[in-house]
Amino acid sequence: MLVIKPPPVLEGIIKPPGDKSISHRAAIIGALASGTSYIEGFLESADTLSTLKCMKALGAEIEGPQEGRLVIKGQGLQGLREPEDVLDAGNAGTTMRLLLGVLAGQPFYSVITGDQSLRRRPMGRVTRPLQQMGAQVWGRQDGELPPLSLRGGRLKGIQYTLPVASAQVKSALLLAGLFASGPTTVIEPIPSRDHTERMLKAAGAPITRQDNAITIEGACRLCPLSLEVPGDISSAAFFLVAGCIHPRARIQLLGVNLNPTRAGILEVLEKMGAEIKIKNIRESSGEEIGDLEVSSSALEGVEIGGSLIPRLIDEIPVLVVAASVARGRTVIRDAAELRVKESNRIDLLALELNKMGAQVYPQPDGFIVEGSGGEPLKGAEVDSHGDHRLGMALAVASLVARGESTILNSRCIGVSYPAFPRDLARLGVEVREGN
Repeated sequence: MLVIKPPPVLEGIIKPPGDKSISHRAAIIGALASGTSYIEGFLESADTLSTLKCMKALGAEIEGPQEGRLVIKGQGLQGLREPEDVLDAGNAGTTMRLLLGVLAGQPFYSVITGDQSLRRRPMGRVTRPLQQMGAQVWGRQDGELPPLSLRGGRLKGIQYTLPVASAQVKSALLLAGLFASGPTTVIEPIPSRDHTERMLKAAGAPITRQDNAITIEGACRLCPLSLEVPGDISSAAFFLVAGCIHPRARIQLLGVNLNPTRAGILEVLEKMGAEIKIKNIRESSGEEIGDLEVSSSALEGVEIGGSLIPRLIDEIPVLVVAASVARGRTVIRDAAELRVKESNRIDLLALELNKMGAQVYPQPDGFIVEGSGGEPLKGAEVDSHGDHRLGMALAVASLVARGESTILNSRCIGVSYPAFPRDLARLGVEVREGN
């Protein structure tokens, strides 16, 4: 558990951990490349280490990570081998969904599973189009739930329209398309994060985009990567909100990924009235990065939904915290996907924040939040329910609460941000960890 006492002043400089989405993809695409890839700034978290473990089990030669440095001796598209044991994705939905695309293209048998939480998350949205491409897939509830077993190979390219925007499903199909005969086209209803497309292009894959249709040609050769992973905006988001809602705050965040398909959090906070400055914008390995400075702000409630949601889906829990102390009502729609994340983030976030005096009302596809107008929340004992983003969102809420707050089951924060308690302490927060 974490015990947090709100500080009188919240100030300092934070370098967020490497982007989790990019780290996952670098491990996978580096292993499929022909040659040696060098990755700097790789996120060393439970989720990304699950991806590395799976790629090693498939025959990839990987050195590290050591202080964020990773060396991957790629095996080429045809060089993976049948694993000797079941692949374990742990709690990482990204690991499982993206690897399903890779495994679908392999001429061998494999089984992939995960922890109790991941085994409850839907996979049919990936397995069904992979079956259309020619992969054989078996699993619980007709391939809807893990464990999943596959016999791949001999895929054919298809044109597939995603029923719901999903970067993970899109990525799985594009990775499977590397092994397919003919082109594979994925049409998304609204743009989602595009790290896979950018990285495949950097590796020399024949990938193109026309409007919302992304096409990849199979049977290509991938070049090795030389990549510096930027700071994760999803991790930075917790400190962006903390800086906005604390009455005496000034926080600098260095080297943050500003990819437009991920930067929806900045748009929403600025719409709410946040005092955020973007400095030192530059490009690294095809991704735009910059430094952010946030200070105490008088936030107003907003309404968000539609095409904005895929660009901030992971940041919604901490946005609800911001809305809880803003002035006026906030309405979040079109975010039903939150119900099938690591937890049911809609119902559980409302349950826990309301213990702290917030007025959060869960809806089928989002939230209605009645803000306190700057009035502090109250310290309470709350539970992450094993969800890393809920745990960190509740920690941010604790920074503007009267008295101490205790966050139970906080170990899950290590899934994406192992140094989170330490970085809180760097800003002057009194943090105690316990069992």
